[in-house]
Amino acid sequence: MMINGYTRTCGVFGNPVEHTMSPAIHNTIAEDMGFNMVYVPFHVPTGHIKEAVEGAFALNLLGCNVTVPYKSDVIPHLKEIDGLAEKIGAVNTLVRLENGFKGYNTDMPGLYRAMQEDGVEVRDRAVIILGAGGVARAVAMLLAEYGASKVYILNRTFEKAEAIASEVNGLYGKNVVTAMTLADHQNLTGEGYLCIQATNVGMYPDVDSAVIEDESFYRKLEVGYDLVYRPGKTKFMTLTETYGGKAFNGLKMLLWQGVIAYELWTETKVTDAQAQKAFQAMKTAMGL
Repeated sequence: MMINGYTRTCGVFGNPVEHTMSPAIHNTIAEDMGFNMVYVPFHVPTGHIKEAVEGAFALNLLGCNVTVPYKSDVIPHLKEIDGLAEKIGAVNTLVRLENGFKGYNTDMPGLYRAMQEDGVEVRDRAVIILGAGGVARAVAMLLAEYGASKVYILNRTFEKAEAIASEVNGLYGKNVVTAMTLADHQNLTGEGYLCIQATNVGMYPDVDSAVIEDESFYRKLEVGYDLVYRPGKTKFMTLTETYGGKAFNGLKMLLWQGVIAYELWTETKVTDAQAQKAFQAMKTAMGL
């Protein structure tokens, strides 16, 4: 694609951001659509997210993504925030308005879209979340939103899991989320669980670790989703498959959150074929 005076710019704010796969998604889709746009990473130094948002608007950027560590820090500097992003307390997509940016969260809809594509149903299902950080909190809200029958948050620190459970249960007016320690996995009865791995354990270079390594835990899982996507197969995924479950990584979540963001910026609809081209471009960029 030729860059000229009419080229619109989008990008991603983060620190670090150099490893991002998002340019492969957006530039591939824009080229396939014939849309004159370029997407680039923006390394935002600590303490400068306010200036980044103001600068992006002043420079007429069409839209932006936001990644760690700014998904919550960016919120005070927005003109509006979408309802889902407000509930989650995290924004990863900025859409240009006349007087500033509106914040959206496309991470959780992206995860839901990925699970749908993989044939994984959430409604009326018992789900385990490993971890109690910001991502786990957002996943718990997503599961409550889409009708999971029960959500168990397992974390090393019980108090962090308990805080999320209390917040989500209060927000949705039902007792759907239960907090547990990691060791409490032994108290989970039955089989057929969907488990979402929402920690950084197992992420490159710590590829030989999993939050739980007890084989009895993995025998209870029907599906394991690791939100880590580097490496392509984590130890959590290997253990899930070893004991009979299906395992997926976070790459499709990354794809679909990007597709949803692109659609918000351009007011267009990305076809499945275009999304698959972007998915292949991501895998190529990762050397997969």
